This record gives sequence, C-alpha cells and structure tokens, in this order.
Amino acid sequence: MPQPHHLTVLTGASRGMGLAMALQLLQPERHLLCISRHINPELADAAQKADAPLTQWAQDLADTTGAAQRLQDWLGEQQASGFASVTLINNAGVIPRIGPLDECPPEDLSNALRVGLEAPMHLTAAFLRATGAWVRAGWRGPRKVLNISSGLGRHAMAAQAPYCAAKAGMDHFTRCCALDEAQREHGARLVSLAPGVIDTDMQQQLRAGDANAFPDLDRFVQLKRQGHLASPTEAAAQVLACLERPDFGANPVADVRD
Repeated sequence: MPQPHHLTVLTGASRGMGLAMALQLLQPERHLLCISRHINPELADAAQKADAPLTQWAQDLADTTGAAQRLQDWLGEQQASGFASVTLINNAGVIPRIGPLDECPPEDLSNALRVGLEAPMHLTAAFLRATGAWVRAGWRGPRKVLNISSGLGRHAMAAQAPYCAAKAGMDHFTRCCALDEAQREHGARLVSLAPGVIDTDMQQQLRAGDANAFPDLDRFVQLKRQGHLASPTEAAAQVLACLERPDFGANPVADVRD
C-alpha cells in the first residue's frame, strides 16, 4: 500500500525565494502545488528529475476570489487519506511604485493590497474550510499555514505604505486565525514569518528607486554593497526549517532572525 504524501501549496513559486522554496520542497514523498502568474519550466524539469509530484497553476492572485475558489475546489476533490500532512505557504507579494502614498497610482495600490493581503486571506480561508472538512470526516494529519511577512510589516518605512500595510495586515490576520483555530479540535497552526533581508527582484526594485521619493534608498544600497543580503536559497532553507520546528505555531508572528 503506498505511503501517504505530504501536500504543500505554495504561492509565488516562479521566482525568487518562492522558486528556491519550491526547488527544496521537491521530494518523491511530497505533492507540491505551485500557484503563480506563470508556469516555471525550470521547476517542472527539476520535479521530473527528482521524481517528485508537482502541479503548477498559472493563476493571477489579483483575482482573489477566483484563486481561492479554485484551491478550495481542488482540495475538495482530493482524497484526504492520501496525505500525511497539508501545508499552505502564502509567499506572493507585490511592491508598488516607490514613493509617497499620494503619488502611488490607484491601480498599483489596489493590486499591492489584493495580492499581498486579500489573496492570502482568501486562500487561507479556502484552505481552512476545505481541510477542516477533512478533519470533520476523521482525518488527523497536521495542518499548517505559513504566511511570508516582512520586517516592514512591523516597522514603518517611507515610500512603501501599501506594501507595509499589506504585511502588517498579514501579521494581524494570522494572529486572529490562530486564535480561531486554537478553539477548534485538531485546529490548524498558523505563523506569519519575516524571512529577513533577501537578495531578490524586490530588493533590486527598491535599490532602483528615486532618492528624492525614497529616503531609505541608501540603506538598501548599502545592504547589498556590504553583503548583508541572504541569497534566496539560504532564506528558503531558513523558512522551511521554521515550518519543521516542533513548536511551529506557538508564536503566530515570528522572525527567522529571532
């Protein structure tokens, strides 16, 4: 009889730390579902070589309800007995145009909040709803939600109000959901985790900002120049190690540097 797989759902898996996490999660005993705007051929090739079950969806997370309904329907079609555990990692995020809030195009502001906050909330709700039905039917595997937050959700920065607000909201909705799940038998465990400062496209975007509109520009330039940025691979390993800690969920808002 085949052994149950671990199921991991990962958003924003086509590049940066998301891709690094996806590559590290590819294992024969794990089914990985990646949700990104674009399919990544490199990831598909790596999965084939590793003999690892991989499903990739091309899905715009700005369509928040559509993405959540798709996930809920897919989970509802799965046989829970085929999985030993199930995990959702909300990793996708967007940095809008760098500058004061009144200079941010309305469509950029809305997209940053949809992808960075509304989508994780909808996906978390869909995940809890669908896997909660598994629990009520007798399934007893662990359920985890890992939200990739940022230090900018806890420390304000000029010129990035939408991104900071989305990450602050992510922290707080994680706290709320953790309280809800603590009241439920076999409830899920949730953590909103700041992954440290990582050398990704977002960092490049920040370093390319206009100094007149972005007072913190030099700080981000110096972080790169002085070698203080973790690689996506290093950061992914730290984040995934947090997922495996026996006390995962004890502190719903955490930082890999703690």
